[in-house]
Amino acid sequence: MTPEQKLEELGLTLPPPVAPVASYVATVRTGDLVYTSGQVPMVEGKLHQTGKLGVDLGVEEGQAQARICALNAVAALKAELGELSRVRRIVKAVVFVASAPDFTAQPQVANGASDLLAEVFGEQGKHARSAVGVAALPLDAPVEVELIAEVA
Repeated sequence: MTPEQKLEELGLTLPPPVAPVASYVATVRTGDLVYTSGQVPMVEGKLHQTGKLGVDLGVEEGQAQARICALNAVAALKAELGELSRVRRIVKAVVFVASAPDFTAQPQVANGASDLLAEVFGEQGKHARSAVGVAALPLDAPVEVELIAEVA
């Protein structure tokens, strides 16, 4: 089953890639690696939610936002590669979580992104990861996700 078929089976529609909002490109390929720029939870051109984890959003809401970010990162990969079956492995995910000073559940929030990648790519979606708490993210996004993928 291709990743596109898996997305369909999961009831997910791959969105159009999010256009960069500043001076950068959505993806960079070097050799057999594709790096995605950080993806925030944009849905139809606007942030799905804003705010900080531990103040405005709880862990489950953060996981849902991380899932949207990961889906946007997958859309960026598809735009770069044409077919998601060219992804050999998701090598690494970095998940930034806008957090209250006492919020320490960044890894649980990041699971929203990690779980989506494993669902879509199977074993090839399991990756190394960093989950980082930050004071603020662009546009007041609660979560931002970037990926490194090994590709054919």
